[in-house]
Amino acid sequence: MSNKLVLAILISGNGSNLQSIIDAIESDQLNAEIRAVVSNNPEAYGLTRARKHGIETQVIDHRNYDDGSQYDQALQQFLEALAPDIIVLAGFMRILGVELVNAFANQILNIHPSLLPDYKGLNTHQRALDNEESKHGVSIHLVTPALDDGPILLQGSYTIEPGDSAEDLQKKGHHLEHQMYPQVLRWLAEGRIIIDKGRVLNDQLPLETPLQFSA
Repeated sequence: MSNKLVLAILISGNGSNLQSIIDAIESDQLNAEIRAVVSNNPEAYGLTRARKHGIETQVIDHRNYDDGSQYDQALQQFLEALAPDIIVLAGFMRILGVELVNAFANQILNIHPSLLPDYKGLNTHQRALDNEESKHGVSIHLVTPALDDGPILLQGSYTIEPGDSAEDLQKKGHHLEHQMYPQVLRWLAEGRIIIDKGRVLNDQLPLETPLQFSA
């Protein structure tokens, strides 16, 4: 049995992870409702994806605000009116401020292109190549005020092959991401993952290490 999960999805660009979530909902693999898709970029193609499926969209352009704090206040006000269960960061290229994160504590998920805690921040693929790693991957984690530092719910890994470029790693990562985000949301809807005051439970037991994705 699964409760319908109410989502707000934040994007800045293409929206391929958004599309994977829409597809999971429309194929009855995920019991969820996307209440709105929000972007800081009015040109984001993900907005077109959302509109094609009749999903409300909202542009809150950061360039219209004097500073990050004012932008966060506008975003917080909009999200509070939506009252989502989970806020999904799906390629949202802004760092959320402390006040905004705390206002939605335990409700914000992010997907990061590395096996956290390794390679926080940007340029993760090239950094992994420069360090001659043999494995790389994707992490879905709870957002806290510290960058890429919240509890990790799910990780998926892939092998770095000789001759792989940063673009190759990005493609491999996207292939995982499009399966992993709907999976985590499905577990949340089913109550298999519960987030309570920063503590993550999996099947009623504390999640001591990240779940590992297998296709």
